[in-house]
Amino acid sequence: MPYDLWYWPTIPGRGEFVRLALEAGGIPYRDRAREEGEDALIADMTGHDAGPAFAPPYLVTDGGTIAQTANILLYLGDRHDCAPGGIRQRHWIAQLQLTMMDMVAEAHDVHHPIAVDLYFEDQKPEAERRALAFREQRIPKFLNYFSRALAAQPGDWLGGTRWSYADLSLFHLLAGLRYAFPLRMAALHDRYRALAALQDRVAALPELSDYLASSRRLSFSEEDIFRHYPELDAP
Repeated sequence: MPYDLWYWPTIPGRGEFVRLALEAGGIPYRDRAREEGEDALIADMTGHDAGPAFAPPYLVTDGGTIAQTANILLYLGDRHDCAPGGIRQRHWIAQLQLTMMDMVAEAHDVHHPIAVDLYFEDQKPEAERRALAFREQRIPKFLNYFSRALAAQPGDWLGGTRWSYADLSLFHLLAGLRYAFPLRMAALHDRYRALAALQDRVAALPELSDYLASSRRLSFSEEDIFRHYPELDAP
């Protein structure tokens, strides 16, 4: 039976990290809220008692629920061909994924530094201060780490000689950063050519070609985690 993936139907968000793994791995799944609407997601979350999730994305399988993006990907990596074998390498890939999710959370908090239930306009001065630190300090710190992680392996991928879900996630993370901070990411491009090359390799994967060219892959927007506000970006 295919997995049931539940996530908000109108944004890529954290659900996109899971979708990329499912698509590249050829893993059957149903994107339930895309099929049935946001009300169906809310109803499922309210009434789902078999290991309820704190928030989407979550995956329903075998009568249970697996939540948290990195945890879902670890589960898929253990059961499908989208992570290296061996416990040491599996935990290495999980470590990278968890670090990526840290950066995703920080990217979100740039435009919502005070509270998630306030509009951006209600916390704009604080967002501008947060954005300065994120652009100048945090983006290079994270990208330096991912560059070192990539260089530490013998092949072209974070896990070695074959792509893993972490490579797919880094592809999406970099795309989100380029959308939200185009000026800053352009200024940093030459410093992180190896990461840009990895992003190109993921984009060229035949396993993803149909999905990446389809309308099922949603675009970034100002309702998503990665949002482009010109006043928050600078070289």
